[in-house]
Amino acid sequence: MQTQDGMNYAPKGKPAPVCEKGAFPFAAIGLDHGHIYGMCNGLIEAGGQLKWVYDPDPAKVDKFIQTYPEVQAARSEQEVLQDPTVKLVAGAAITSERCALGMRVMSHGKDYFTDKAPFTTLAQLEQAKQKVAETGLKYAVYYSERLHVESAVYAGQLIEQGAIGRVLQVSGYGPHRINVPSRPDWFFNREQFGGILCDIGSHQCEQFLYYTGSKDAKVVNSQLANYNHKQFPTFEDFGDCNLVGDNGSTGYFRVDWFTPNGLSTWGDGRTIILGTDGYIELRKYVDIAREQGGGHVYLVNHEGEYHFNVKGQIGYPFFGELIMDCLNRTEIAMTQEHAFKAAELCLVAQRDAKIIEGL
Repeated sequence: MQTQDGMNYAPKGKPAPVCEKGAFPFAAIGLDHGHIYGMCNGLIEAGGQLKWVYDPDPAKVDKFIQTYPEVQAARSEQEVLQDPTVKLVAGAAITSERCALGMRVMSHGKDYFTDKAPFTTLAQLEQAKQKVAETGLKYAVYYSERLHVESAVYAGQLIEQGAIGRVLQVSGYGPHRINVPSRPDWFFNREQFGGILCDIGSHQCEQFLYYTGSKDAKVVNSQLANYNHKQFPTFEDFGDCNLVGDNGSTGYFRVDWFTPNGLSTWGDGRTIILGTDGYIELRKYVDIAREQGGGHVYLVNHEGEYHFNVKGQIGYPFFGELIMDCLNRTEIAMTQEHAFKAAELCLVAQRDAKIIEGL
């Protein structure tokens, strides 16, 4: 697994198929972001059959086939969309193009699974809501910093078990390594990637809603800056945000592109969850200066202090749940309302952010 560059973070878990072989054929369209590999890994491990791949760039397709030699390279997007056996299309297109791809997928009667952020504008979000209402199909989103991180999955299980009581506040920290030479041009164009709060901030909005159990929330304050990458005038390398949930819970998150080269992984992602009866800290990808590798969960409650290293112990249940949701038309993995609300919050935070000047 790539640990130096978050764009190519693609976890691999243990096979845990939820359906018979061949029961869930899916395809990949749009290989602009490396998260497509994590999305496909998760679906394959849960029993999905990767049947087709299409991207207009043959080099991206060739690289993809090296990883998944069983996949067929389609001659066109239409060849994939017109295959009646394909149940879902996974895509990691340029962020501003993800909604349009989803509309084409759903117009052909297939569920859609996109990389985050799922939209760059509120108008796209409304378009997707209308399409879901018209078709009854899914517009699923790969919020990987919770769904594909075992410590984050385990934190949800602890909260459900009542380990820290009622959740009052969530603080999330999502630093990333920028690795400028490895990034495509679109990554630095706000119109195409949506801005830092829309992009990597989407993870944090989703986690806040999930851990607090909020159905809705308001953006109280948000800020943006381009502190150290002035050569990219529409890029932002820092952002933060305060949220208040409809149940009174509060949230704060910070995202940035300042991971130093000395860190052993692409980002020291952390989440701190405060409850009425304790708190949880997640050290998702590394326990700095102590232990390389992630999966660390720290829990303090009335019973005592605990440290769990859950790497390789919990798995990634979202992908199997998503497959079964597609087959059974249920909403176990993630409700459509939740996926869209997380997207709305990060878009509003981006739109309404104050611009920090002066450094």
